[in-house]
Amino acid sequence: MKKKTAIFIFEKIKTEIYSNSLKIEFRVSKEHFTRNRKQRFPILLLFMLNFLKKSLALEIENFIGLFSPNRDSKFTKSAFVQARKKIKPEVFDRLSQVLLNEFYTDNEPAIKLWKGFRLLAIDGTRMTLPITNELKRIYGETKNQHDTVLVQARCSVIYDVLNKYVLDGIIGPTKRGERDLALTHLEHCKSKDLIIYDRGYPSYDFIHQHLKRNLDYLMRVKLSFSKVVKDFEKSGKKSLVVEMYPGKNTKISDKEYTRNSAIKVRLIRIELGKGNVEILMTSLLNSKLYPTGQFKELYFKRWGVETFYDEFKNKLKVEHFSGYSNQSILQDFKATLFVSNVQTLIVSELEDELKENNQGKKYDYKINTNISYGLLKNRIVALFFDEKSTETNIVEELKVLFKSHLVPIRPDRKLERKPGKYRARIKPKIPKNQKDAI
Repeated sequence: MKKKTAIFIFEKIKTEIYSNSLKIEFRVSKEHFTRNRKQRFPILLLFMLNFLKKSLALEIENFIGLFSPNRDSKFTKSAFVQARKKIKPEVFDRLSQVLLNEFYTDNEPAIKLWKGFRLLAIDGTRMTLPITNELKRIYGETKNQHDTVLVQARCSVIYDVLNKYVLDGIIGPTKRGERDLALTHLEHCKSKDLIIYDRGYPSYDFIHQHLKRNLDYLMRVKLSFSKVVKDFEKSGKKSLVVEMYPGKNTKISDKEYTRNSAIKVRLIRIELGKGNVEILMTSLLNSKLYPTGQFKELYFKRWGVETFYDEFKNKLKVEHFSGYSNQSILQDFKATLFVSNVQTLIVSELEDELKENNQGKKYDYKINTNISYGLLKNRIVALFFDEKSTETNIVEELKVLFKSHLVPIRPDRKLERKPGKYRARIKPKIPKNQKDAI
């Protein structure tokens, strides 16, 4: 079986973008997009995918110039603002799902696994939103240490750390807990998925939800999580299968289990050096199939989702929204997730070629992620524009451009963390080690 090509998958996405069924399902009202106007449904989608980070007036001028020298096709900022209100943000979820379904179906040679598992990580972060009455009402207000009012949303994603795709993303009020958001991602999981969590997630009920869905997990737990964990840490043992019960103060009247319902979990001790210890909890009970010595490196792979958030916020600049309404926020958020997956698909096709080129060199090299997103600006419009036989040229052009901007991978590179570095709130002269690409 051969790998599915990016061109093949992009053709599937383009077919979906121009399908009448997509328009019918994701228009806000059945009365919308019934007439043939300048701002047709697929054209609006392409415009919103094109990294709208500058003034909308400038973005419109740039967009029109990409595919039509006819100035009569120009639309105004006000016309776009009114037109985007007619599109449900979930349309970009559908486009991402088309890409993911094609990648994960009948494409075994391209899919990276760990011992047969698809390795996923769920994690959350906060996103700062514009300060409007609508967003305050939906997401609530927060204050920083200087009592400055902010509007923030809690963001959560489920991320394939080996293949580097986002399977699902959601934003909600900060009062909505990380576990609650995480549970919504589980509908995108299946048997032979192994989900990795940081120490803020574990609870009896949370683990029970995974067992109920036949999903495996690996979680870091606090030493204070339970008496069983404390006793295990004191024992000095490397690995131990134990039984866990609901906590004494846990409300179980509305649950499917009782206080005597036991869950078997495996605790694993990870030595970090300098006397520091980490405790991991997992559903992988068989120490012969899953030796204890593999779990330190396995848990470290969770770092992939942290790297994704760096790209999402600092390279894709998701918090630079193109509108102030909640609908605009959701459209930008979901469109950005889709663009991230498009970039991953193109980069993944270059990996075999890069491995060959890296042979004999001091360092291995990888694609410069920041530059690659900048190169997608405008070209992502051409990639899905309604003209025949254009995908091949655009994909090949992007590959050549991506390969011309490589950066070395320096192994075992460590930087000392300085948590209070910017506590004085003084803006550094050089705020980051890269320039904006979009």
